[in-house]
Amino acid sequence: MKQLLAHIWKNIGNKYGITIMFFLLWILFFDEHNMVQHFQNKNKLAQLIDQKDFLKEKIENDQRKIKELQTSQKNLEKFAREQFLMKKENEDVFVVEEEE
Repeated sequence: MKQLLAHIWKNIGNKYGITIMFFLLWILFFDEHNMVQHFQNKNKLAQLIDQKDFLKEKIENDQRKIKELQTSQKNLEKFAREQFLMKKENEDVFVVEEEE
């Protein structure tokens, strides 16, 4: 085992080996685009992709609701009653909230 370590140190211990080791350490930890930053960016990208998918689905649902509201007076009235608590004349509105 000592011989193997001595052999490795002999080969790496010269100026080229030390330069290569320094270069690798610099690239892995100290450079602007180091490995730590790379993994953080990769995680952030995954989060942004998930957020994009969620927002895309939400946009599709909203577009579907808009189309329903534009095509049917009944749906428009239902939406106004539910979202803005609008009512007809001589009509009482009771708001019921469910407790969780």
